[in-house]
Amino acid sequence: MTSKKFKGTGVALVTPFDQNNQVDFGAFKRLLNHVTSGGVDYLVVLGTTSESPTLTQEEKTEILRFVADYNTSGLPVVLGMGGNNTKELVSRLSAEALQGVDAILSVTPYYNKPTQTGILEHFQRIADKSSVPVILYNVPARTSSNISAETTLQLAQHDNIIAIKEASGDLEQCAVIAAHCSTDFLLISGDDMHTLPILSIGGVGVISVIANALPEQFCGMVRNCINGRLAEATASFHQLVEFTRLIFEEGNPAGVKELLNQFDLCEKWVRLPLVAASNLLSTRIEKEISKIKT
Repeated sequence: MTSKKFKGTGVALVTPFDQNNQVDFGAFKRLLNHVTSGGVDYLVVLGTTSESPTLTQEEKTEILRFVADYNTSGLPVVLGMGGNNTKELVSRLSAEALQGVDAILSVTPYYNKPTQTGILEHFQRIADKSSVPVILYNVPARTSSNISAETTLQLAQHDNIIAIKEASGDLEQCAVIAAHCSTDFLLISGDDMHTLPILSIGGVGVISVIANALPEQFCGMVRNCINGRLAEATASFHQLVEFTRLIFEEGNPAGVKELLNQFDLCEKWVRLPLVAASNLLSTRIEKEISKIKT
């Protein structure tokens, strides 16, 4: 089944920028080498962590082509492709060739605040049109629009909708999905901090931010949990808890880019309206690094 490709740890790739705010493809290559050698199971391109709202269409095309060219491990690729204009998104899906893309990750419509019926019809039309499978992305803290468990279960019956990235923070909602969906439909954590709890109730993996910087540690935690080594997974989780809190303290991806900067993988720059991590956060991240085995 196609869905098996998306078990384990996917990494929501950042977009490295240089000091002139241009995409830094040299750093991007270092990052790809780092995450693939660290054991991630698939790559997520042009999602929230990539700062996709501030990338031009030309940059997005170039980034996707670059990842395809330098994905030397042949990992599955998920492309962020969402929006709040159903007709426009369906048109894009019809026009764009998704060569080298194994699935799209489509966020709940934002700003419009649709009803559950609107959400259902939006994703059904996307799934009808997409030439590759669809992973739903539920992140109400960003969109002000939650996909209820009941709506998710209805959408899971569509042949071309294979998973949901759940970042609602609602473990009861996640538990209902896990309890009632088919074995072919995947519940994926969309929040690093909630990964272990979601795995414990039937989740199959995570699309992770922290795996940009600490792929070996985070992937190890996920694999231990999936393989029933809960004590080892819990120990790794506890080691990463404070660190994970820090990288999200001033927003994503400012924190993880500061961490990547300290690892000499890419610079800390983000595009406005986001701003780079403060000096205080940088110092606190540096102190926490000394506690992590890298």
